[in-house]
Amino acid sequence: MNKTNECLSYDDVLLVPQYSDIRSRNDVDISSRLGGMRLKLPLISAPMDTISEHKMAMRMSGYGGTCVIHRYNTIEEQVRQLVVSRNISDDPDAIVGAAIGITGDFLERAVALKEAQVSFICLDVAHGHHIIMKEAIEQLRKRFGGYMHIMAGNVATLKGLNDLSDWGANSVRCNIGGGSICSTRVQTGHGIAGLQTIMDCSRTDRGVQIIADGGIKNSGDIVKALAAGADAVMCGSLFSGTDETPGQIFSDSDGASWKSYRGMASKEAQVMWRGRYSSFEGVSTRVPYRGSVKSILDDLEKGIRSGFSYSGARNLEELQSKAVFIKQTSSGLRESRAHITTRNW
Repeated sequence: MNKTNECLSYDDVLLVPQYSDIRSRNDVDISSRLGGMRLKLPLISAPMDTISEHKMAMRMSGYGGTCVIHRYNTIEEQVRQLVVSRNISDDPDAIVGAAIGITGDFLERAVALKEAQVSFICLDVAHGHHIIMKEAIEQLRKRFGGYMHIMAGNVATLKGLNDLSDWGANSVRCNIGGGSICSTRVQTGHGIAGLQTIMDCSRTDRGVQIIADGGIKNSGDIVKALAAGADAVMCGSLFSGTDETPGQIFSDSDGASWKSYRGMASKEAQVMWRGRYSSFEGVSTRVPYRGSVKSILDDLEKGIRSGFSYSGARNLEELQSKAVFIKQTSSGLRESRAHITTRNW
């Protein structure tokens, strides 16, 4: 048995405030690159059937972020979601991605999406450091050459990131488990804390871009992920329950409104998608209805800009070079949160 190593999650650390000469948070540039594409807002909505279809794609691209349209539908339906979101958007530079698998119709789906002018393809599997992923990327590169941006994942290690890059991925989703509706670590015993994954993967000497995916609860976690080396952050639960997510709004007898939210490895999602389930590594739940995602994106953008300014950073490169992390104790975590509601008066 190998010796265990320390593993840091987002709640285990804080960023040390530093001298800043930034007079306005509007002077902060929080943009990032995704291959040859520019994200004005470094946020990506996750390829989940209760999160990302054409309405979310339109809203995310309108804010300068992007969306990965999920793959749990027919090729024709996924293409329709893509085409509707790109034709309606007022921004000719809108970035909209779409997910595919690594077996079955993945190549046919990729060809159809490419013909529909998808911005990038996301190879969407739970354990991406795998021989079938290698074979899938190689087939895509053989078919498209270097003209397709391939996002792949998920991985949890530097070795995984480097291998996917060497196989031909341009960007990699980094994290195994840790999502709000993901039970991979409980079901399989495998995973690495989300922030530690980003810290480890940031040591890469490849030109691959890092997508922090999973465990992000607020704008502070987004800033920590970017400071640790991520180029962008993928979120699901932060956008759940909004108008832009697929699905019906339900109301309880007491008047409370809610929408469904589920992991794509949950029993419910697998049965609806393919009529059966194998290993289940996610859960299905419901979340409060929260109106338009617009207000959430507004708040996240303000929080990210403020986070950059606390490190005296005007852009992502400066944030990553200036960032200083410090560990906090469990008492420090309690102190960090708004704790008046838990005070014993």
